Amino acid sequence: MPVTVTPRPTGHPGYSETLPREPESAALARRLVRIALATWGLEELVDDASVIITELVSNAADHGRLPSIRVIVSRPSAHRVRIGVVDRSKELPMMRTDSNGEQTRGRGLLIVDALTEQWGTELYRWGKQVWGELHVRAAA
Repeated sequence: MPVTVTPRPTGHPGYSETLPREPESAALARRLVRIALATWGLEELVDDASVIITELVSNAADHGRLPSIRVIVSRPSAHRVRIGVVDRSKELPMMRTDSNGEQTRGRGLLIVDALTEQWGTELYRWGKQVWGELHVRAAA
């Protein structure tokens, strides 16, 4: 599926791609994140961003409703990168904080919370976007 580059009147363009709502789409989402970060000269964020997008895609694959999701990578400001996944479910994500060691899934938002400056959910009439933001350090 083609990558969409959204030009902005000022600042950096945004990147997005529609992918199948399945766990295997995480690899394609990581590729999009790597491309956007490399374009912006922010390769130092690739490791954390790759983990974040993997968790967000996994959540959307588990809880979304329709057969596709949309991955979005943007620069809302010079000092922030936002990584988001849009799905057609209005079910809000819940961060699990229980310590049941037998559960091997369900703690992805704890990882997102640990790696991002902030994260959240934007509700739409037809679904939602779950996103996380990374801080861009000023060049030395």
